[in-house]
Amino acid sequence: MNTEKEGKTTAIVAYLTMVGALIAMSMNSDPKHDFARFHTRQAFGLHLFFLGFALFLSQWFNAYAWYGLYICYIVLWGYGFIGALTDKTNPVPVLGPYFQKWFTFIQ
Repeated sequence: MNTEKEGKTTAIVAYLTMVGALIAMSMNSDPKHDFARFHTRQAFGLHLFFLGFALFLSQWFNAYAWYGLYICYIVLWGYGFIGALTDKTNPVPVLGPYFQKWFTFIQ
């Protein structure tokens, strides 16, 4: 298996739930791939963003806020996932550059 394919597999796994992001972190521990690291940070940030706002909205119920959260999450997740599938390293809009800066512990 070549290294580009292996890094792409790790990047795709990162977008499959929060558990997938944690698995991708361990998959990228021995042979480090910049592509996988980039997408693992993006996916981890997106999942954390969703979970954090979902916890907040569980206390303050507003149906429209939930719709907004899901639409925002699905659009950003789709943007990142398609980027991983097409071998692009474009950060997700608005939050992506912050994810790269905040989650430097993901190697």
